[in-house]
Amino acid sequence: MMDYRTRMRNLREDSDLTQREVGKVINKSQQGYSHIEDGRAELKIDDLIKLCRFYRVSADYFIGLSDEK
Repeated sequence: MMDYRTRMRNLREDSDLTQREVGKVINKSQQGYSHIEDGRAELKIDDLIKLCRFYRVSADYFIGLSDEK
């Protein structure tokens, strides 16, 4: 099972986006977003929902419970 931080990074990189660009989606700075990807901060549920909508994937996929987007 893939952890959500890895899935988060993979989704961003597969979309050719920077941390700054995706950070704007959840109203975070590049540094704030980086802290989530690196495990120094937790992803809030409201931000999870925004990212799932942005990437058009299910929450189960995002957090690694499913391999189906």
